[in-house]
Amino acid sequence: MSDDTQQPIVVKRIKKGGGGAHGGAWKIAYADFVTAMMAFFLLMWLLGSTAQGDLAGIAEYFQTPLKVAMAGGSGSGDSSSILKGGGQDLTRTAGQVKRGDVQATKKNVNLQALTQEYEKAEAEKLSGLKAQLEALIDSNPALKQFKDQLLLDITSEGLRIQIVDQKNRPMFDSSSAEVKPTTREILREIGKSLNTVDKKISLSGHTDATPFAGGDKGYGNWELSTARANASRRELIAGGLSEDKVMRVVGLASAVPFDKSDPFSPLNRRISIIVMNKRTEEAILRDGSLSSESVPSETAPAPAASTVKH
Repeated sequence: MSDDTQQPIVVKRIKKGGGGAHGGAWKIAYADFVTAMMAFFLLMWLLGSTAQGDLAGIAEYFQTPLKVAMAGGSGSGDSSSILKGGGQDLTRTAGQVKRGDVQATKKNVNLQALTQEYEKAEAEKLSGLKAQLEALIDSNPALKQFKDQLLLDITSEGLRIQIVDQKNRPMFDSSSAEVKPTTREILREIGKSLNTVDKKISLSGHTDATPFAGGDKGYGNWELSTARANASRRELIAGGLSEDKVMRVVGLASAVPFDKSDPFSPLNRRISIIVMNKRTEEAILRDGSLSSESVPSETAPAPAASTVKH
């Protein structure tokens, strides 16, 4: 008879499936997706609140990461950082800050000092041009013989070049605007030299106080001086001066004499060419009402002082 206590023990192993739709695997995948989306939006927020300079630095880092890793500092996105290796300066104010928390740096520019500095450099440039023209006159045989008739000086309007008459060597025939051959040669040589200067040119014609014959018919010294100034303009251009450099052509008759002691002096018959400075040019463009040559510019210096020195 068998003993019931010796019955074999049976172990049942139940193999469960994946659970199908009711399993937990999808929860893990969803959690990963939500985490990735949160990281993505966090990245977008950080990029939106980052200063433009820092963005450029970040872009440079990813373009040359080895350079930044080795050198740090200027390539790490924070060019103002005092910490090498890409460390962030905690005192910096770039990025997202509350308005009013950081005082904006104000830069003061002294416009008056800048203007004075520019005018000083411009005056030096015009003085250099004056020396260049004097050297040209001395070296050019065609001009050297007329040296006493070429007067150069610096005025409030710029560099003034005056071609004056002499009794035995006039620039024009009496009561005529036809340029004489000698005057034509002088003007063409001057036009060639002035074309190398980035300045505008002003021309004015002058006569003496002798009444123009036939002036009662409507043509007088005013018309004659204007015609002579315009004839001089044509010769300058024929010599090589660019036409767009001429900004003003006027006739002043005998209103501004060179020799104030003698209104009938041949010196008063002249052509005045001014290489204008920036201030004069801007004044003309601004209101168009500036006189051809201001009184200080046309105040005649002593002939010996304003002629080209030997």
